[in-house]
Amino acid sequence: MKVSPRRASRELAMQGIYQWLFTGATPATVLKNLSELEGFAAADAEFLKAELRGTIGEAEGLRAKLEPLADRKWSEVSPVERAILLLGAWELMHNPEVPYKVTINEAIELGKRFGGTDGHKYVNGVLDKLAAAVRPEEVAEKRRKGSNRNGK
Repeated sequence: MKVSPRRASRELAMQGIYQWLFTGATPATVLKNLSELEGFAAADAEFLKAELRGTIGEAEGLRAKLEPLADRKWSEVSPVERAILLLGAWELMHNPEVPYKVTINEAIELGKRFGGTDGHKYVNGVLDKLAAAVRPEEVAEKRRKGSNRNGK
């Protein structure tokens, strides 16, 4: 199945963040390593660079936003879910042109593909809470529209 350039970028960015979590490598080194992976050419290079550099560069601040929303200590969250949560948080906070539902759905797909059995559900719950905190108007509008469609 062919994936969109942005999905390919998110997959690579998540893998790069995972690599960074274990090695502490610079974003440039991580990007060089990613460039050697199959499928790199299918990615949106500028989107990938922005997501990777932004997430790694702001990891501590992102973690500070995510930790209070989690139901466990950060150290107890699997490294795959940590990478997905950091990436999703950065995108929610810095890419307002991407609807929050798209960011969360993309993170869920990453969780299904790379994470543990129910990791995608955990990612969904945490990022949904973060979206409500960092994009309250957008979340409220989406919920209003959703309840209007359901006849409520």
